[in-house]
Parts: sequence; structure tokens; C-alpha cells
Amino acid sequence: MQIQVLVNDTPFTATIEDTAAGQELLARLPLTLSMEELHGNEKYCYTGESFGGETYVPDTIEAGDLMVFGSDCLVLFYETFSNGGWSYARVGKVDDPTGLADACGSGTSTVTFSPIS
Repeated sequence: MQIQVLVNDTPFTATIEDTAAGQELLARLPLTLSMEELHGNEKYCYTGESFGGETYVPDTIEAGDLMVFGSDCLVLFYETFSNGGWSYARVGKVDDPTGLADACGSGTSTVTFSPIS
């Protein structure tokens, strides 16, 4: 299923995967989060609500990946890099991450996840 991801007023579309974590995100839409900067490659927010799903350790994190770290930390990656062994539950991916890094900027970002009507 596709959703809209609005990052600091810049729209993107994302495809949500048929995973437990993906389905739980869909059930919470619309959702607006203040996402903090980390490592110059991701925005994250501890939502306070657990996501389910199997975790895995990807070799490479790609720009646009949307994942859950731990039980309740939603992460939007805006740069591609080699993973250092961290495990994540897969939620989905921004379909075309061109411009995502610029939209995210260097500080806290307001990110809204909403259904496409």
C-alpha cells in the first residue's frame, strides 16, 4: 500500500510492506512526528507505542528505508550506508528518495505519514 510522507512540507510517496510493523503503521495513520537527527543519515522518533514484527540485520541501509529500531523507534533513513550490525523491523520504503536528504535538513524534522486518498 502506498502512503504520503510529508517531510518538512516536501511530499514523497512510500510503499508500506505487508509486515507486522508495516500494518501497525498503517493502523496509526495519519501520524505526525517530530523526528530527531542522528548520524547525518537518519531521522528517528520514539513513538511510545510498540511495533511488532521480525527483525533482521540488513547489510546496507538505503536512502528511503523506513524501519523500526527496538520496539517503538520509527526511523526514516535519508542516506545509503553500510549497516554496522543493527537490527530493524521493516516497515516500507520511500519510492523515490531523490531530494529526501535536502527535505530532512540537519535538525529536527516534522514528518507526517498519511493515507493517499
